[in-house]
Amino acid sequence: MSDLGSWEPLTPAAVCGLFAGSGVRWWIAGGWSLDLLVGRQTRRHTDIDVTVLRADADAVRAHFATWDLYVADPPGTGTLRPWRVGEKLAPHLHDVWCRRAPREPWRFQIMIDDAEDDEWVYRRHTSVRRPVATLRGRASSPDMPVLSPEIQLLYKSKGRREKDEVDFVRVLPLLTEEEKEWLGQALQTVTPGHPWSNRLNPRA
Repeated sequence: MSDLGSWEPLTPAAVCGLFAGSGVRWWIAGGWSLDLLVGRQTRRHTDIDVTVLRADADAVRAHFATWDLYVADPPGTGTLRPWRVGEKLAPHLHDVWCRRAPREPWRFQIMIDDAEDDEWVYRRHTSVRRPVATLRGRASSPDMPVLSPEIQLLYKSKGRREKDEVDFVRVLPLLTEEEKEWLGQALQTVTPGHPWSNRLNPRA
């Protein structure tokens, strides 16, 4: 990521310390959320993701007022621009890079998810929804909320990068039947015939 600057990602414990007292809902996401379910670090993580809800985005920016935050705009193009304190992000913006000061390494990413009332909404296919309360996965501890693995795997299912495949294979045996059923149904809605579907329910 030389064009956008170097990374020295924080640990999940360090992220917890930063979000303590923020007053917002947040969850450790990305590959780390799956390793926390496994119970150990299984591979090198080049970043660390934190999911927040769009309704809390302003409060998150205020909490990190002294930090140097940049938003991917437009998303997916490798282009970042400053996210100023007090700026309300447009609905299509959802990926924020965070570092303590300019020219320092990036420390974590904020992924902004949408919700309507008490329902989380999958931004890539808005018919996939579930109660916000169910975003807190089994890997969570009292001080560390961790995203449910089936939701994280749904996000990973789009790109199917090598690390996504590795994460899926590693976590699949740990998923409950309920988690596998939800992910299978979500994949059927979003990407019918996705290669992971048969592995979630090989007898189907």
